[in-house]
Amino acid sequence: MRNGFKVIKSDYLIIGSGLAGLYAANYAAQFGNVSIITKSKLKLSSSYLAQGGIAAAIHPQDSPEQHFIDTINAGKNYCNSDAVKILVNEGKVLVEEMIQNGAPFDLDGDKPALGMEGGHSQRRILHAGGDVTGSVLVNYFVDLVESKKNIQIFEDTIVYKLVSDGKTCSGVLAYDWPNEECYKFTSGVTILSTGGASGIYSRTTNPHTSTGDGIGLAYNAGADLENMEFIQFHPTSFYTSTGETFLISEAVRGEGAYITNHHDERFVLKEYQGGELITRDLLSRSIFNELKRSGKNNVFLRMDHLDHDKIRNRFSNIYKAALKQQIDITSDPVPVAPAAHYMIGGVVTDLYARTTLSGLFACGEVASTGVHGANRLASNSLLECIVFAKRAVDCAKSLISDFLTSDFPDEKNKYYIDHNNESFYCDIKNELARIMMANVGIERNAESLNSAIMEIKRISNKFEINQYEYYTSRLSSIILVCRLMTESAIMRKESRGVHYRTDFPETKENMPGNIILEKNSDPVFIYKKEEKIKSKLII
Repeated sequence: MRNGFKVIKSDYLIIGSGLAGLYAANYAAQFGNVSIITKSKLKLSSSYLAQGGIAAAIHPQDSPEQHFIDTINAGKNYCNSDAVKILVNEGKVLVEEMIQNGAPFDLDGDKPALGMEGGHSQRRILHAGGDVTGSVLVNYFVDLVESKKNIQIFEDTIVYKLVSDGKTCSGVLAYDWPNEECYKFTSGVTILSTGGASGIYSRTTNPHTSTGDGIGLAYNAGADLENMEFIQFHPTSFYTSTGETFLISEAVRGEGAYITNHHDERFVLKEYQGGELITRDLLSRSIFNELKRSGKNNVFLRMDHLDHDKIRNRFSNIYKAALKQQIDITSDPVPVAPAAHYMIGGVVTDLYARTTLSGLFACGEVASTGVHGANRLASNSLLECIVFAKRAVDCAKSLISDFLTSDFPDEKNKYYIDHNNESFYCDIKNELARIMMANVGIERNAESLNSAIMEIKRISNKFEINQYEYYTSRLSSIILVCRLMTESAIMRKESRGVHYRTDFPETKENMPGNIILEKNSDPVFIYKKEEKIKSKLII
């Protein structure tokens, strides 16, 4: 205990308990002691909710080269090709290792069953438990993490500050809210794996905890962000008039489900030759435009022509969830509409998951590795988690002595929760969610984006920020993320992938590359982020 803070020293400090964080913790435990911090429970994350699966070219008739081509095409030729090569080649090896080590993937005979999803040219999606791949894999890695004596787990613990001098990260400050205790976690290696920010939208497939906390932490500590304008909407999220929703997996369409409007017309097939298996950016926009034309709130996903028993078994979780809404997916038209789903941009990283702060790594959805370009290929996200989590640990373990530091600045201010602020927090968070959905959604333009900026500024003037109080500091972080997303969308005066501007509908091939956001500086376009990262790294 130091100045009222409990002090925890670790070789590897991991923030977040999605697949990236769990994989990193399990792997890093081979090389040192590990602390893993999560603001909720180990099993509450976007990874846990993932339905579709994990993409890997393991079939003899498939290849990493073809997976590479599909990823580049889905990303609108905006991906970092070196990162994609790493993803598809190293990812294949890691998935094969997981299979050999007993990961519980669904089987077709004695081999993993492979599904098809939008944008893929081959059946290469491994799934587990039918449509609950994320939860099965998270449970698998939670069991591994909990079995290791050199991994300390801190649940219900909020990281409220990355300790940084602007060049090096030396740990974090955190708050254990059930016990009302403050912690100092010191480590030469901090791995940020806090997930995305799609939970800041009013209609989202993400858990309510996905509010971009890691983005705010990294940015305020001095790490660069990039391409925050790229937010992917999932085209088929269950629609209810109450706003309650859940994801209808891409894999459902991979098995033959199709989409109709209220006149029972397959409008997507009329517009695109690929029909319902086009990439998510195109399908979301197709549905969005149909809703504008019709004035309706939803379209329909149809599965009644498919084998009913197969659908019930393969998508048992979706089947049960829909039944609670009085919909039988095997016979009824399923009401769906797009919802915010995945943050493509994030904390800038190089090919080894290093950020622009020495000692700070990032992997999973919080990171911008470059593998997704301007539109993520379905089921590449879980693959990205394991590939770059392993790369982060491999890089860190080879350089860990260079990161070690005893220079942890004194901190006397204690974090706390003022429950009088809770209702205010919920009201403002919901107001921001409506603003983002209405103005920074599937389609944007200068008018909507400038309106969002004005509203965000108005809201930020409503209260005084106390960085040591939970509710106001969380609001400050959410406002920051909303602002950075919107400012980036204003800056990119073109349409590309998930970023579609009605006032700039064309893709500009000569458009400069990545929009880099650096604290206390104006946003800039750069072509090669690797050079920028390298110039900032101390090691």
